[in-house]
Amino acid sequence: MTVAAPIRVRVTVTDVWDTVTFEVSPELTLRELKARALAEATGRTLDPAGWAVKYRGAPVLDEHVTVSGLGLADGAPLIVLPARRIPVR
Repeated sequence: MTVAAPIRVRVTVTDVWDTVTFEVSPELTLRELKARALAEATGRTLDPAGWAVKYRGAPVLDEHVTVSGLGLADGAPLIVLPARRIPVR
């Protein structure tokens, strides 16, 4: 039985403009990765449903896909941002 090597990913959380780096299992889902990034960057437990993930400028619509299923390479950058636009006053 072979164990897949961890993949290093960088996640920028736009709400706090902080980037966190993780070494994750290739079987980790993007939803789980998003929740980890939000907690690490903000220091709070936030509902991940209110946030979206982007990879290469495009939103990831199926967050049940795994890191390897999305084809993330080592050092890949992701962005986590609010799912809805915030009005500017």
